Amino acid sequence: MTDYNTQTFSITLEGTLEGTLEAIRDCRACASQLPFPPRPVVYASPSARLLITGQAPGQRVHKAGIPFFDASGQRLRQWLNMDSSLFYDKALIAFVPMGFCYPGTLPKGGDRPPSPLCATLWRQRLLTFMPSIRLTLLVGAYAQNHVLGQGRVFERTLRFKEFLTMGYFPLPHPSWRTGQWERSTPEFRNSVLPALRQAVHHALFA
Repeated sequence: MTDYNTQTFSITLEGTLEGTLEAIRDCRACASQLPFPPRPVVYASPSARLLITGQAPGQRVHKAGIPFFDASGQRLRQWLNMDSSLFYDKALIAFVPMGFCYPGTLPKGGDRPPSPLCATLWRQRLLTFMPSIRLTLLVGAYAQNHVLGQGRVFERTLRFKEFLTMGYFPLPHPSWRTGQWERSTPEFRNSVLPALRQAVHHALFA
């Protein structure tokens, strides 16, 4: 009888956002592949209007437990022309990356890709609890390819208008590697960023 009640409680719990987030915190599906004990970094709220989907936490984000708490986050906020207080307003903005835990580094440098198992287990469950999302930023190749299918990140970024009608805005990952492309692509500064800021403002406040 005790086992049945415990199982029923667990099923009921995972039928809520709070229960799903608790289950994510307890998830050990990829633990054997990670360099550190799992520490999922994900923000979700039923009132969130903007969803930011990146790839996976870096080491600084893993230590802080805060999404985009690194140089990439600073660049992303610059792209959005957004201060930290709004960026981390959980009532308005959700963060559901393709992988919730820091995956470690590759032998030649750079972070390992997010485990596809993470999105398979949790992404759609979380989205069902966020009915107010009006715009999703697909930041980087892993997020774009998962949602839009295989494609070229920079090309899709410049073709952003094609995806806005579907509620998506594709962006490159805001790492230092993107800096050279950004500096050599005036269309990004002159066309993409103004449209991005307008779309985000409309999603949050219109």
